[in-house]
Amino acid sequence: MTVSTQGLQLRTGSRIASEVVELLSSMRFAISLLTVICIASVIGTVVKQHEPFNNYVNQFGPFWADVFASANLFSVYSAWWFLLILAFLVTSTSLCIIRNTPKIFSDFKAYKENIREQSLKAFPNRAESTLGEAPEAAANRIGQQLLGAGWKVKLQSRDTAAGTGWMVAAKKGVANKIGYLAAHSAIVLVCIGGLLDGDLIVRAEMWFNGKTPFTGGGLIADVPAQHRLSSNNPTFRGNLLVTEGTTAGTAILAQPNGVLLQDLPFSVELKKFVVEYYETGMPKLFASDIVIHDHETGEKKEARVEVNHPASHRGINIYQSSFDDGGSKVTLQAVPLNGPSKPFEVSGVIGGMSALSNGDDKLTLEYTGLRVINVENFANPNANAGTDVRKVDLRASIESRLGSGHKTSTEKTLRNVGPSITYKLRDAAGQAVEYNNYMLPVEIDGARVFLLGMRETPSEPMRYLRIPADGQDSMDDFVRLRTALTDPVLRDLAVRRYAVSAVEGGRAELADALQASATRAMGLFAGAERIDMPAGSEGQGQPVKGGLQAVSAFLETNVPEAERERASDVLVRILNGSLFELMQISRERAGLAPLARDEATQKFMTAAVISLSDSFFYPAPMTFQLKDFTHVQASVFQVARAPGQNIVYLGCLLLILGVFAMLYVRERRVWVWLSPAGRDASQASMALSSNRKTMEADREFDMLKNQLLKVQS
Repeated sequence: MTVSTQGLQLRTGSRIASEVVELLSSMRFAISLLTVICIASVIGTVVKQHEPFNNYVNQFGPFWADVFASANLFSVYSAWWFLLILAFLVTSTSLCIIRNTPKIFSDFKAYKENIREQSLKAFPNRAESTLGEAPEAAANRIGQQLLGAGWKVKLQSRDTAAGTGWMVAAKKGVANKIGYLAAHSAIVLVCIGGLLDGDLIVRAEMWFNGKTPFTGGGLIADVPAQHRLSSNNPTFRGNLLVTEGTTAGTAILAQPNGVLLQDLPFSVELKKFVVEYYETGMPKLFASDIVIHDHETGEKKEARVEVNHPASHRGINIYQSSFDDGGSKVTLQAVPLNGPSKPFEVSGVIGGMSALSNGDDKLTLEYTGLRVINVENFANPNANAGTDVRKVDLRASIESRLGSGHKTSTEKTLRNVGPSITYKLRDAAGQAVEYNNYMLPVEIDGARVFLLGMRETPSEPMRYLRIPADGQDSMDDFVRLRTALTDPVLRDLAVRRYAVSAVEGGRAELADALQASATRAMGLFAGAERIDMPAGSEGQGQPVKGGLQAVSAFLETNVPEAERERASDVLVRILNGSLFELMQISRERAGLAPLARDEATQKFMTAAVISLSDSFFYPAPMTFQLKDFTHVQASVFQVARAPGQNIVYLGCLLLILGVFAMLYVRERRVWVWLSPAGRDASQASMALSSNRKTMEADREFDMLKNQLLKVQS
């Protein structure tokens, strides 16, 4: 039997109905639907699903985000058109099965013993021979040999002009056709299971029971009934967040324009959340020790939920999905960077906010995240050194790319750099800037620095300001220097001290000239003297806030190009000397001993000057350092009632069996026609048919004609 791509042909009814049924039941229509589903699945895999709409706006822009949202590309697997395609695929494949099943079973029973003698000559695998035995005896012998080899055999006698002839018809591997039915039935079962476990039932609740997504805020217990689904809901899949030491019994079902609340017949209490990490910082194990409280019976059931090891109760599976912060308590220290603000402390919880004021400006501090472990890659410090083009180490090059699957050509040095805090500062207009600050200093390029990260939009990477750590592993020296830089009295005092110490012999005229130059450099660097970007540069005419960029703009505007390099060297030396004196003054005012003039101090001042220059670009008047925290963890579970799960498993089993049957089981048929050729002799004609033309079929035919007809290949 050859499977046709044509559909069912109705003999009665209108022509349009007949064409529709033929299209729906045709193989070409089913293949087209499968292609569309594959394309949609690729989109659903590439584009993150069920994310907040603002994330898609940041990623694709407002126009394309609206276009993709109108096509439901952000929730592909629950989109109406995707479910409709699945329904059509079930219908089309079912009709294909209905159309071909009678033919398959009819062909399954048939031996095709009525084939004509002349037709055997049309087969590629054919042979003829004269046997020294009567046709009937030869037919019985051949039939027994085929039966012994596992063939199913049928004998047929025919009257011919020369006498009675015998047709031996045999078949083997008819399970190949069962594979067709199994594979197509598997598609139907998987699609039905997908429809049952998808959003179809939830959408039916919304269509027929008046359920609507909830878009507000507040406590879960206060959400009205029209936004809740009954605990008897036959199928659902949602998320349940439980904080350590608390209990939750309502799952969240994300919808394109809000959420639905799914009441569970039990509550989940999180006793303890356990997380272990690889040396790369990736989670190795996260598990939850829970207690399930049954609402109907009051039963308490303890269980542990791990990834790929769910717990189950009342037909609802509880999967370990991820983990989150459960409202950790944090204490932050405000550190002034740009402005005269004073240090202060503020406390809050992750997910909460605090109101701040900066003069007339009102700010909102939003605590968005706490990470207790941050594992970073500190590669070989010489990795970025210049490459010696004369060195050819073929062995090392090959070995770096061979071996275990995790090996890479770049060596990694992984180290935990401690906790970090993420927060947002939102102004009165609602505009927010996100910050990420590490609690402890990090060693980079041989120096210990505090990393203060910021970005204006979630789509941008974090940009970090490096604040050098002082001898006590704090940023106190830097903050004192930054505060002193804003005080004109301290700047003048530092300039005078520098001028006196730099001029030998006490020459007043040189000291006055040096003091004037140092005053100008310090004013430019501190942003006290206005300077605009020079003509021809990016941002031409725009004022420069301060820092080294202000000194550079001054040189480009006032010094001829031929003398700029020499002038910049002199001005930078004067600036560095003045800032060092300013640092000493700030320590004196704090009652601290002056810094020694050694290599460590020189490295600190070099890094401090660069950080001071970069701090003018910091968008906030202060930064917040993590001073103390109480870590509270939460576990995110996925709870699902999936009645179609067993149907999908059955479909997968049938699909495996069907594919193996179609690929590895070959259907073969053999015919041997025996006609009288004199007394105790017969003329034999043999042919073999196979559904796939392979070398194995040729070898099998050679073996059969040798055994049955005594014909040597």
